[in-house]
Amino acid sequence: MMDGLSMPDVPLCSRPSSEIPSAVAGIPFYQPVGNECALFEMAYRQRLPLLIKGPTGCGKTRFIAHMAARLERPLHTVSCHDDLTAADLTGRYLLKGGDTVWVDGPLTRAVRNGGICYLDEIVEARKDVTVVLHPLTDDRRFLPLERTGEALAAPDEFMLVVSYNPGYQNILKALKPSTRQRFISISFDFPPPDAEMAIVAIESGLPERDCVPLINLAQRLRALKDVDLDEVVSTRLLIYCAVLMKSGLDPYQAAQAALVEPLCDDPDVKQGLLDLIRATYG
Repeated sequence: MMDGLSMPDVPLCSRPSSEIPSAVAGIPFYQPVGNECALFEMAYRQRLPLLIKGPTGCGKTRFIAHMAARLERPLHTVSCHDDLTAADLTGRYLLKGGDTVWVDGPLTRAVRNGGICYLDEIVEARKDVTVVLHPLTDDRRFLPLERTGEALAAPDEFMLVVSYNPGYQNILKALKPSTRQRFISISFDFPPPDAEMAIVAIESGLPERDCVPLINLAQRLRALKDVDLDEVVSTRLLIYCAVLMKSGLDPYQAAQAALVEPLCDDPDVKQGLLDLIRATYG
């Protein structure tokens, strides 16, 4: 199926760095916490669409970039929103130099070039967008372009990946069961403490010993039950906090700027979080 790619049998994510081919140097860092790398590669090889769900800032987008680089496929990322239309994905006719020319959208480019198309927060997209995806998510694997009269057959190298944050779902913005059942799915969460400490240290350059209290603080903040927060502290925010600390900002101020202010505006809630930070760092 994938003869033209000469892809290794062993999932690249699990291979020692000394065994990774030089052709994939510069791959975005990602720390696996389970079998997600093997599952992604299997889905790619078997031409299966993939749905990734998990909280904001847990590493979904980095994971996709990491795997696209490892598989040496171009990545076309689209951030979905209420105003995103099917034409934004597939393409439209535009005026160029007095002529009307067809310009492919990111989904069409990915299909033509055998790339990976990643639709981030798919539940934010309009319903006509998800309908366009349906022919690409079953055994047909083709993209109909009504305006050009084309029916593009997706090559073996094409892969469709979508993601969303289940915590944001409501009755008006939920992925329809008929759409969800077209994908295999991986659930993401924040990494275990040891893995998260390694990720924060590598991404920020802050020594692991200085990351220990930060990770402990994150566990305490995430365990709070009586605090009105729409989101909990993400791995991304921990990295931001560690970057500030590595740059010389004291931990209390760094945590205030990276872990408290981005999460809430309520003065009482912020004060409670700051008290917990002060208790952690003294």
